[in-house]
Amino acid sequence: MGLIASPRFILYHQPSKAPQGAAEPLESKDLANSDELYRRLFRTTLLIRLVEERVIELYPSDRIQSPVHLSIGQEAVAVGVCDALRADDLVFATYRSHGFYLAKGGRLDRMFAELYGRIGGGAKGKAGSMHLSAPEVGLMGSSAVVASTIPHAVGAAMSFKRQGSDRIAVAVFGDGATEEGVYHESINFASLMKVPVLFVCEDNGLAVHSHRHIRQSYRLQKHAEIYGIASCRVDEGWDMLAIREASLAAVAHVRAGRPFLLEIATSRYMEHVGVGEDFHFQYRDRAAVDAWKARDPLVVDKALTEALRPELEREIEAAVAFAERSPAPGRDELLTDII
Repeated sequence: MGLIASPRFILYHQPSKAPQGAAEPLESKDLANSDELYRRLFRTTLLIRLVEERVIELYPSDRIQSPVHLSIGQEAVAVGVCDALRADDLVFATYRSHGFYLAKGGRLDRMFAELYGRIGGGAKGKAGSMHLSAPEVGLMGSSAVVASTIPHAVGAAMSFKRQGSDRIAVAVFGDGATEEGVYHESINFASLMKVPVLFVCEDNGLAVHSHRHIRQSYRLQKHAEIYGIASCRVDEGWDMLAIREASLAAVAHVRAGRPFLLEIATSRYMEHVGVGEDFHFQYRDRAAVDAWKARDPLVVDKALTEALRPELEREIEAAVAFAERSPAPGRDELLTDII
């Protein structure tokens, strides 16, 4: 296990493919670059968490006009994956998409306005939390229907191939989506046509309250192999650097014209939908979540969290104020933007 250290933090980082023998010490230039990279990824990850903590505070007021699926605990996945992408690559996300929206560069003020159901939102308040999009930065949409954005990503990737473009598309989904027929159809088609699509599975081991072992007789990587798709699993889903490293390798594979599946283990801290905890249902163990938190940089690296918090909280308050000022859509908006 490699050790990256600086005056501000110590992060134990497990590479996706660990070299044999002891890790060589990092030179000062590498250390500075690693420090800068860690701080940048940490900042985005912390922003996502603080945004969702603000959502938790606001939700009881009914100012947020849609159900919310929080990604607290899973933020590193979105940050690590999106940092490996180019600005013109496209991401198709799930209903738990706050993290991917922000990691891909979506405007925070427009996100809060959308949650508020206001005209200043990305979809003029019509989409809400579960259907966020920011096509101007490549977040092409999310959906409340499980697995429904996977074929959209494959279709976009097919168009890139036909255009001779080196852009890629990313399909994000939970492990429960792999039980849907459209998932199997999509990965089969992607493999047959060799389209540049990256399949990213956020594996928190749960489909609402159901554990994977009572739903699936297969393992995702072996399953992808049957379809002729190369894959990799990252077990350190709290580690933005490990996820970024694996994503960079996966993206290079896809940009060369071959689909790839990246499975990332993660942990959902909050309830499936809503802003509370749900340990009283006794379908999962609090100790397991606490064990994940003990390795979570946003929990462990208190110094950097507190150093970045004031600036990020000012950004969040400005975004909330924008949403508060934005008017509600009028009756004249009811039938606009409908295809």
